[in-house]
Amino acid sequence: MIPTPAALCGLLAEPERLRVFAAVVLGASTPTAVVTASGLPARSVEAAIRRLQQGGLLAVTDGTLVPLAEAFKDSVRSSVPVEDVVPLGPDRQRDQVLRTFIVDGRLSQIPAAHGKRLVVLEHIASSFEPGVRYPEREVNAILRAWHDDHAALRRYLVDSGYLTRADNVYWRSGGPVDV
Repeated sequence: MIPTPAALCGLLAEPERLRVFAAVVLGASTPTAVVTASGLPARSVEAAIRRLQQGGLLAVTDGTLVPLAEAFKDSVRSSVPVEDVVPLGPDRQRDQVLRTFIVDGRLSQIPAAHGKRLVVLEHIASSFEPGVRYPEREVNAILRAWHDDHAALRRYLVDSGYLTRADNVYWRSGGPVDV
């Protein structure tokens, strides 16, 4: 059974369990090593290990404590209904790139990799209506909503052919258009 995000938070809300889990994540592989790393009494460590195992955050493999960090991803994935996830891109690969760089409707960082940057720029270019001419001030306002470095975004959009510029007026000149 996959624990809920609330259950995982509950497991780690207790300071002793959090210290035990952290010690295992950082390399303590036996209860004795966890006692040394955490500074907690052996009795508290054993109780925390037992509870973390029951909660799905620790396992014992060949006598070694193993953190099950994938429980966090599994928990979040299972708690979000598939129908609530709106794809950002037209295919899975583009959607993955967009989800990596666009957080809460804003660009968290401009991708360094050219291919990923083009995927993000194409998405941002859809903020501009085809056939509409935009003064530079308006382009800056639209791009500032995406990222604080609006000047870099503007340059990238022009350099990649998604926007064209003449006399401080911009218009969309690339990317797909919804029909």
